[in-house]
Amino acid sequence: MTIADRMIQTSPSKGVIDATSLAACIAACFECAQACTACADACLGEHEVEMLVRCIRLNMDCADVCVAAGRVVSRQTAFDPVLARAIVESCATACKQCGDECARHAEHGMEHCRVCAESCRGCQNACIDLVAALAA
Repeated sequence: MTIADRMIQTSPSKGVIDATSLAACIAACFECAQACTACADACLGEHEVEMLVRCIRLNMDCADVCVAAGRVVSRQTAFDPVLARAIVESCATACKQCGDECARHAEHGMEHCRVCAESCRGCQNACIDLVAALAA
């Protein structure tokens, strides 16, 4: 059981969406933010940094959006499903963009980009699942 699961279960505010999808999205957002931050840093250590400018930028943007999304959906008191949906959809978009870019660099042997792309895909899927739960 993750901290997100435990916090959702112990909140005095009863959630309006599926707790499993919510906890999975929260955990994926924070994991992806860490992966993107570390990937941007690793890109800065590569020999041809100028070839990685877009990757670094998308990593930093994705990390910021993931943190914001994870924080917003962690707050269950007076939950606003319209705002939650908007930020989670934005997070899915950021993860797709970053994951696609990292996947391109992973094909050229950058293992940190492969790991990051994997995390981005996982977060994107968790966000899509949460959006579906919000629509239900």
